[in-house]
Amino acid sequence: MLYQLFQWMSENHLRFPGGGLFQFITFRVMLSLILSLIITTVFGKKLIRFLQKKQLGETVRDLGLAGEQQKKGTPTMGGIIIILAILFPTLMFANLHKVYIRLMILITVWLGAIGFIDDLLKIKAKKVAKEKGIDYKKTNADGLAGKFKIFGQIMLGIIVGATLYFNQNVVVKREVLSSSTAPIIKNAQNVKYDTITIDGKKRVFTNAKTVITTIPFVKSHEFNYAKLIPKSWEQYAYIVYILIVIFIVTAVSNGANITDGLDGLATGVSAIIGVCLGIFAYVSGNIKFAEYLNIMYIPNLGELSIFIAAFVGACIGFLWYNSYPAQVFMGDTGSLALGGIIAALAIIVRKELLIPIFCSVFLIENLSVMIQVSYFKYTKKKFGEGRRVFLMSPLHHHYQKKGFHESKIAVRFWIVTILSVALAIVTLKLR
Repeated sequence: MLYQLFQWMSENHLRFPGGGLFQFITFRVMLSLILSLIITTVFGKKLIRFLQKKQLGETVRDLGLAGEQQKKGTPTMGGIIIILAILFPTLMFANLHKVYIRLMILITVWLGAIGFIDDLLKIKAKKVAKEKGIDYKKTNADGLAGKFKIFGQIMLGIIVGATLYFNQNVVVKREVLSSSTAPIIKNAQNVKYDTITIDGKKRVFTNAKTVITTIPFVKSHEFNYAKLIPKSWEQYAYIVYILIVIFIVTAVSNGANITDGLDGLATGVSAIIGVCLGIFAYVSGNIKFAEYLNIMYIPNLGELSIFIAAFVGACIGFLWYNSYPAQVFMGDTGSLALGGIIAALAIIVRKELLIPIFCSVFLIENLSVMIQVSYFKYTKKKFGEGRRVFLMSPLHHHYQKKGFHESKIAVRFWIVTILSVALAIVTLKLR
């Protein structure tokens, strides 16, 4: 809103001291980061007190984990703090006319609302159990039914995929240099060409609606989803693309939700991944860096850095209260939103195939649950009793069972994420 205000003042020759600074993205990025940190650290305490007053605390089930009983009564739904710390700076400092900003605001609110309803139902079940004097485990304490969560994520995936494919402001530019670009141009629809001057030299770029993405460890660094279907069906490549977007949004969102099991774990991992995506957005949105790294140039990514700065600031600020021992939990309100935001950002900057690398912790946590459940069912059917691969899943609980302190587990998972992010960035030059 402030960006629009100062832009309007500039267009109408109205001067305000310092107003010209809002034309610089770097200035607004720093403001966004600082404001998100202030919201989470300063106003976060007030929200925690409000949640405590309303008795919106966590109900801990006896899982035999060290220190779990001390978490009982800790306020949950702290994801509200994260969402506010993302949305408010974005609304204040970003250009709200940009399609990427509008899309990220929608994603944040959409998944935050699903998580909020889920947390609210869990808390309501707890209160009902307390009033009736019955065991909490015997109530419908699982919150929003899984099918409704998945339905909401699928609908969001459709919106994201359709927007990124059909919106005219979403384009990918590729320089026309040699025959290496021919497959991309051939599979593109409504191909247009732009001439861009770089260092005094005019260069020709394609400006097409394509379903291409970055793929690591190959020479061209690009993959066209149209190759997944017969050539005669290439006009329906957008359907394949939307289905892939749905899968990614759902998988990463649930991956973050599963990872949110220890104090500061999901928050720290998400902050590190946010920095990685900020780097990807910067190099992909800068034509010189895109040329140097031989990756696709995606215009209009500049404003997205303001949202990413707010995202990283919100995660780091939330750690002020969420680090061990946690004063507040984010709940599904925060974890679903964080995962969905990460997925959408990766798709926008065309780095979604790198998700298994820089989101390795989310992936491992997801796989640990799948392996545990599948093996338990298999052995129960074959031997009459269920057997386990891990002491407990997700994986972070396995290490808790082995006697590791949860703060040590969280920090080590952060380190793994840093290494994964470094590897993902290096892949931009590995061919």
